[in-house]
Amino acid sequence: MNYERLQSNINAYKKTGEILEAARFLIHQFNLDDENFAGFGFREELEKESILLTANGEIGEMQHVMIPKNIFDFDLTLVLNMLAHEMLHVRQKSPRMMILDKNEREWQAYYEMLFHTNFPQIPELSDYYKNFFGEKALIYYSRMGEGSELQLKYLEQKLEVEKFLQDIKNKTI
Repeated sequence: MNYERLQSNINAYKKTGEILEAARFLIHQFNLDDENFAGFGFREELEKESILLTANGEIGEMQHVMIPKNIFDFDLTLVLNMLAHEMLHVRQKSPRMMILDKNEREWQAYYEMLFHTNFPQIPELSDYYKNFFGEKALIYYSRMGEGSELQLKYLEQKLEVEKFLQDIKNKTI
C-alpha cells in the first residue's frame, strides 16, 4: 500500500469536506467492510489531541460507526487502527457473533490493535500507542472479574499482552 498516495487521497477528500466519504474509502481500501455495517455518522469532537470513535447500535442490529469531523487531523496509522477497532465491534455486535459482554468486546478490539489477527492489512502502531492500547486492554481484562470464565478464556492472550508491553518497556531502557 502506497501511504503517500493514500494520504493524498484523504487530503483531497478533506479539502472538499467529504470526511464520511474518506472514511468509507479507507474501509474499502483496507477490506474492513462488514455486512453489519450501516455506515458512518458524525459525533462531537473531543479536544484537538484526542480522538474517539464508537460503534452505535443495539447488539444484533446494524451498526453505525460515529467519527469526529477532525478524524483526518490525526496520524493515518492511528486512524486506520481505530477504524479497525470499531469495525471489529461492528462484527462483534452482528447476529452471527452477538458478543454480549462489553469487556470481552473491548478486550478483543484492543488485542486486535496490538496483534492484527483479524485485519493483518492494518499497519502497526508506534510503540507509544501500542503501550497505550495494551494498557487499555488490560483494564478491560481486569473488569471481566477476577478468576471469571472470561478471564480464563483470555488468559493466554493476557500473558501475551503483558509480555508484549514488557518488551516495549525493555526497548526504551
